[in-house]
Amino acid sequence: MTNEDKIFLDRITEYANEAMADIDPDPQKTPISEQLERLRPIMETLAKESGEPLEDVFIKYMDLASEAAVERQNKFKADYADLGIQ
Repeated sequence: MTNEDKIFLDRITEYANEAMADIDPDPQKTPISEQLERLRPIMETLAKESGEPLEDVFIKYMDLASEAAVERQNKFKADYADLGIQ
């Protein structure tokens, strides 16, 4: 992940922490459509700033969020490998 990608993802995450603070933390209990609708304002801002279509910003966010989740999982595995935790 590039530094630019990290800044992009961090902006959305910071916004999400406020915009979605009142919804159930279990993503299975809140439809993805509702979650994305709450993120729409920051996505629209980023789309305007970059000149990209809103759909491309959504896709980029989903890709980067997935990449970040994999990185966190790999770090967890590496940190606890010596304890036999997979």
